[in-house]
Amino acid sequence: MRELAPRLAERGHDVTVYCRRGQFRERPRYYMGVRLFYLPNIETKVLATPTHTLLSMVHVLFQRPDVIVAWNLTNALPCIIPRLFGESVAIMVDGLDWKRTKWGSVGRSYFYFSARWVGKICPKGVITDTTDMRRVYLEEFATTSACIPCGANVETSTDPCAIRGYGLHPFQYYLVASRLVPENNADLILRTFGRLNSDRLLAIAGDANYRSEFVERLKQTKDPRVRFLGHVSNPDHMRELHCQAYAYVHGHSAGGTNPSLLKALGCGNCVLALNTPSNAEVLGDYGIYFEREADDLLLKLQHIEAHADVVEAYSRRAPERIRKKYDWEGIADLYEEFFLRLAAGENATLTHSSVAAAGASSTERC
Repeated sequence: MRELAPRLAERGHDVTVYCRRGQFRERPRYYMGVRLFYLPNIETKVLATPTHTLLSMVHVLFQRPDVIVAWNLTNALPCIIPRLFGESVAIMVDGLDWKRTKWGSVGRSYFYFSARWVGKICPKGVITDTTDMRRVYLEEFATTSACIPCGANVETSTDPCAIRGYGLHPFQYYLVASRLVPENNADLILRTFGRLNSDRLLAIAGDANYRSEFVERLKQTKDPRVRFLGHVSNPDHMRELHCQAYAYVHGHSAGGTNPSLLKALGCGNCVLALNTPSNAEVLGDYGIYFEREADDLLLKLQHIEAHADVVEAYSRRAPERIRKKYDWEGIADLYEEFFLRLAAGENATLTHSSVAAAGASSTERC
């Protein structure tokens, strides 16, 4: 929402965003024309999002909005509240949450139940962000959805020395940027890197926001070339970590348009990505794919380690992918069109999909 909401506000729409109060020391009322409300939540792994959303859904009823939009499948059930009052509600369902191993069996069952019923809770407003996700919802749950990808920006280095604070040097490290959860395959990447004959480091930016045995096992590595950077909250530092990396390794497997992959392309990384339908849709022929096995990943790492010209060629082309398909202005066009149709009482999942297929915008569609 940091990119989308201000663009919609700039176009003359009255936009409100709900924020978790505990995550902000300073609480301005407005950000780039967007009104902000800060509400509390129960700060635990399981309850943080749904408790905040429940309060937000009650509060927003008094604001008389034209459209309410929720992000993430976690929030599907709370959307029932405004729907009972006749409000137009949309939800962007994100990835295949019911398959994420970080959740226990109860959590995965909750997500699967939410995915199964979200089309009935928000019958005119389900949004997916890749054609693969749209296919899953249609085939498995008979739910139609508008396909609107996440956007990204093309970025260049402005402070290359920032990475030295992390013990890194330009183009002398491979970068992994992800939450450290099993489905992102940091264990596979770390284990394979240990077999790579290279003087470069492996920098892992990310962590889990809860105690994790998986993370503890990762950090037991004896490889002196591995650097765990933890969660990097400074966006300027994150940009520099990408821009100065030799290559970016993307192990995400949970589906959807992953912001980290878009960030890597926008910063001009040579990308090695796990071969999944969603990753392939985002990356196209702008990167290198590996299968979920150490030997195949090692082969790809050895190839780019020995061929800097290949790395340079992919790095040079990468931002083109963002300009052609994931530019934020074009994505904002799609969302604006979707919200206007939903506010008018139309089934935006159908009308938007048909318009998208006809190529009504210069931005390439899902």
